[in-house]
Amino acid sequence: MRARRLVAVASVAVGLVALSGCRTEPGVAAYIGDHRVTEDQVTSILDEVRDGLASQPATAPQADALLPPRDQVVATLVLSDVCKELSADKGYQPKTQVTAEQVAQQVGLPADAAYPKKVAEFYTCVSGVPVGESTAPSKEDLATVIAAGRAAGAIPPDVSDADAAGQLDGDQLRSALATRKALADAIDGYDVSVNPRYRPLAFPVLTFKGDVPAVSVPLGEPGSSVTDISTPEPETGESAPVVEPSAAPGA
Repeated sequence: MRARRLVAVASVAVGLVALSGCRTEPGVAAYIGDHRVTEDQVTSILDEVRDGLASQPATAPQADALLPPRDQVVATLVLSDVCKELSADKGYQPKTQVTAEQVAQQVGLPADAAYPKKVAEFYTCVSGVPVGESTAPSKEDLATVIAAGRAAGAIPPDVSDADAAGQLDGDQLRSALATRKALADAIDGYDVSVNPRYRPLAFPVLTFKGDVPAVSVPLGEPGSSVTDISTPEPETGESAPVVEPSAAPGA
């Protein structure tokens, strides 16, 4: 029995560490330096998406199911602002232009809403951040994604962890780990902190089909867990997880 194929929503990741000094101004979801992501801003984005879904006959019945989680909106806004600051400081230019329409089509949201636009801005921005050489995954990296794959039902029970690890450790995994390291090193000094109500806050970088997170980037806490899950299909007929390379919208 083969595993379900996996879908990547992006091939890059950012690790952020909050300062030890906690900022807890009422009504603030997160801080990026002097900039604030407010609770009202997050609520407005979600209300706009909800209204847009409800106004369309095709999406009205499943509006609540399609609505992005509140913490995901916060993470998107934080990452978008951080990438803009980093790119301005370093002079990075996007290599790929991702549109709100591409994001909206992938996640099933109205293209004219602010949320798909913010997601597209982030993917466009982060495409310009340089990445070093590929990095071999640690045992912890592989264990994390294998556990996620099993929880999602993407790795059959009769496939051993060793066999799964052999399939998961490929070029895209190593490239993703290198990207994580490059971005985490580059922005480690940025003044980012997250409201405790959203901790642990994680941004889905790669997902299993069905929007089950396979790669998540923690924000506002020390540490990071990023694992990619795309490798070539095995040449033998043995039971093994089958995954396929994928990329950010428009890549």
